[in-house]
Amino acid sequence: MRSKWQSLPTEAINPSSLGIDKLSEGEIVDLMLNEDRRMLAAVQREKERIAVGIEMVAIALRKGGRIVFVGAGTSGRLGVLESAEMPPTFSTDPALVQALMAGGQKATFAAKEGVEDDYEEGARAITRLHPTKKDIVVGVSASGMTQFVRGALTRARKAGARSIFITCDPGTELQTFVDLTIAPDVGAEVIAGSTRLKAGTATKLVLNMLTTGAMVRIGKTYGNLMVDVQTGSEKLKDRARRIVNIVTGLDYDEADKLLKKAHWNVKAAIVMQKTGLSYLKALSRLRRAHDSMREALGEDIEPRLRGMLQGHAEGASTRS
Repeated sequence: MRSKWQSLPTEAINPSSLGIDKLSEGEIVDLMLNEDRRMLAAVQREKERIAVGIEMVAIALRKGGRIVFVGAGTSGRLGVLESAEMPPTFSTDPALVQALMAGGQKATFAAKEGVEDDYEEGARAITRLHPTKKDIVVGVSASGMTQFVRGALTRARKAGARSIFITCDPGTELQTFVDLTIAPDVGAEVIAGSTRLKAGTATKLVLNMLTTGAMVRIGKTYGNLMVDVQTGSEKLKDRARRIVNIVTGLDYDEADKLLKKAHWNVKAAIVMQKTGLSYLKALSRLRRAHDSMREALGEDIEPRLRGMLQGHAEGASTRS
């Protein structure tokens, strides 16, 4: 056969699901859960490479570089999702973490076949962003064959940007071309070639770890509290009040008053309460501390959080 895709692991036929169309609903669930356990093990085997990727992304962000995800189909949509979640979660500028989707914005919501094969458009899409040596381009392609992604990575390399390639083909030849390859060997899909399944889930896990790990490393959390949260909704305002309450001990209403004085900047509000500084001086202190709450306050939040959780557990035990 002359197919260039036939030998790809993402196109293989899974011996465990040959008779899936004869299974009951419960048996299909069991089959898919068993396959997902293998997928998790595959991601676990890539943990050292993922850790290197986190460091690369964190360094780029500290230097003022951008993170750009590039993909098509499921892989592209996962990059779009990751970039869209960064501003509300970590108050990042929308330009800091971006995503390029083969076929443009419309392809995010409806499949647009054939656009993934356009190498030149991938190169043009990156060129329009004017990549620099500070940036990192993260190519995402389950099969490792997506021409749109390859074009983007090639153009990014010429501009001096660093590159990470996420794929589910450990044998991809692109690993000699990019700075880092993360390639969980998830094996054949339950439905042959349907990479929205194990490959998609593995990719989502890797992207979650890259972005979350990097944001933690540059000071976007205090312990595991989302202290850089944007407060554009009532739910997020409530979260901000609860975080201030947890860290400072202020009651809910006092936390609300403090946050209003701090223009709903959770970090600034906490520094103001802990140090007695004004809003502007609190911001200055945070800048000197490289935006790190731990450095700005000289305090470790973990003992307080652990004690709070222990108190909750003991209270629940007493009530039961």
